[in-house]
Amino acid sequence: MFESAEIGHRIGKAMYRESVPGLRAALLEAQVGLHENGKIPVVVLISGQDGAGKGETINVLYQWMDPRFLATMAFSEPTDEERERPAMWRYWRALPPKGRIGIFAGSWYSEPIRQRIQGEISLKELDARADQINRFEAMLVNEGALVLKFWFHLTKEGQKTRLKALESDPRTAWRVTQWNWDRLKTYDQLQDVAGHFLRMTNTPWAPWAIVEGTDDRYRSLTVGQTLLAALQKKLASKQKQASPVAPMVRVDADGRNVLSEIDLTLTLAAKPYATALAKWQGRLSELLRDPRFQGRSLVCAFEGADAAGKGGAIRRVGAALDARQYQVTPVAAPTEEERAQPHLWRFWRHLPRLGKVAIFDRTWYGRVLVERVEGFCTEADWMRAYSEINDFEHELADAGVIVVKFWLQISQEEQLRRFKEREQVAFKRFKITDEDWRNRDKWDAYQHAICDMVERTSTGNAPWTLVEANDKNYARVKILRTLCERIAAELNSKRKPGALPKAAKPAKAAKHDKPAGKSPKN
Repeated sequence: MFESAEIGHRIGKAMYRESVPGLRAALLEAQVGLHENGKIPVVVLISGQDGAGKGETINVLYQWMDPRFLATMAFSEPTDEERERPAMWRYWRALPPKGRIGIFAGSWYSEPIRQRIQGEISLKELDARADQINRFEAMLVNEGALVLKFWFHLTKEGQKTRLKALESDPRTAWRVTQWNWDRLKTYDQLQDVAGHFLRMTNTPWAPWAIVEGTDDRYRSLTVGQTLLAALQKKLASKQKQASPVAPMVRVDADGRNVLSEIDLTLTLAAKPYATALAKWQGRLSELLRDPRFQGRSLVCAFEGADAAGKGGAIRRVGAALDARQYQVTPVAAPTEEERAQPHLWRFWRHLPRLGKVAIFDRTWYGRVLVERVEGFCTEADWMRAYSEINDFEHELADAGVIVVKFWLQISQEEQLRRFKEREQVAFKRFKITDEDWRNRDKWDAYQHAICDMVERTSTGNAPWTLVEANDKNYARVKILRTLCERIAAELNSKRKPGALPKAAKPAKAAKHDKPAGKSPKN
C-alpha cells in the first residue's frame, strides 16, 4: 500500500503560497456549513511513522481552520482509569459531537499494531481486531459520521534523515528521543504489520489515505485538500448512509414464543420470600467482596414492561451492596448532548471500573424496543443495532466485565392492575404517565420486538434471563439468585474473560416454587 508514498512527492514554495489562501477559505466555509448543518460529526485519524509530520499537520489544520470547532485527542499509554475498562472506552468518550471535527493523534489502530510488533498477539488476533474496528467504523458512518484516516509514510532512509533533521534543529530537538531511534530498528516490522492492518481496514466506508511525509508542503496540502473534498461531498449529499439489511420477517406458526412460554403463575409466599431474600442478598454481598472480583466488574441491565417491578428489584440488589461500590443509571429519552453522539455513547461513558457495579434501569436496548415500535429511528437503524449491541457486549465480556441482563415480564391484566394502583397511591402517582397508557395500546408490537431482541442478542457471554414478574417476591429472588450464580460461575471459571462459557443455565427454582418457566439462556 505504500508504493505511491515513496516516489518523492514535493510541492514548491510558489505553488504552496498560491494554493493555501483559497484552500483555507474553502475549509473555513465548509467548517461553517458543517456547524450549521449540525448532523455530521467528523473523525480524522492522523497515524503513521515517527517523524512523518503528524504533529506539524495537526498544527497546520489549526492555523487554517476555526479552532473553536476542532478538538484534538492525543492517545499514548492508557491511564490506570482506562486500563480498568474495555480498550475502546477511551475512544468512545472522545468522539466529537455532530457539527464538530475531532482529530485523533493516535487511535484505536495504535495499540494492536504495537502488540503485534512486540509479539503480544498473533496474526489471527490482529485480524480479529481489524474486524472489530471495521464494524466500529461502520457504526460511526451509519450514525452519520465522516471518518477520514491518514497514514503518513516515510522510507527507512527518509525516516532516519527526518529524525536527524529534527534533532539538529534547536526548535525541534526536544521531539526526538532515544525511544524514536529505538523504534527505527523495528521499521521493517512496522511496515509488515501496518501494511497488513491497513489493508484489512481499508473499507469503502472508511478508506485509508496514504500520504508521503517527506515534504511538509506536500503533506499539508494533501491532507487539507482531502479533508475539504470529503467535507464538501458529505455536506452536499442528501442520502443517509445505511448498511443494507434483509427485511425483518417473524412467523410463529404455532403461536408460541419465548414470552408465551413463561409461567407467570409462579409465586413466593411472604415467609419463604423473606428467608430467600436474606440468603441471596448475603451471598451477593459476599461475592462482590471476594478478592477475585477486584479484577472484574459487573454490569446489570434491567428491562421490562411498564410497571413490571424493575425499580423494586434494583432496590433489593442495591441493598446488598456497599453504596460506594455501585451506581444506578436511569435511562430516559436522550438529552441534546446524547443525541449528538452514536446511540451507544451514553452507555459507554457509564461503564464501571474494576471492582465496581453499574446498574442500568432501562438500557441500550431502547433502540430495538421503544425506538423501533414508536418509529423514533428507521428500520435500517434498529436492524443494525442488534449486531452493534452484540459487539458492545462482547467487548465488555472480553475486558472481564460480567454482563447480566434481565427482562421482567408481566401479563396485560397484572399491568392494568398495577397502573390503577399507582393512580390511587399518592407516593406512586409519579410513576404513571400518559405515555404508559399509550404503550399499552401497542402491547402486541412490543411483545413482537421483545422476542426479536431476545433471539438476536441472547449470547453466550451475555444471555437474557426472562423473569416471571407477576409476583414481585418471586421475581426479586430469581434476579438475586441469577446474579449470584452468574458471578460465582465467572469467578470460579478458569477461562479467559471474553471466551464463551460452556453453558449458561437458567436459575433453578427453589423447592417451594413450581418449575421455573423457560429462559433463553442457552
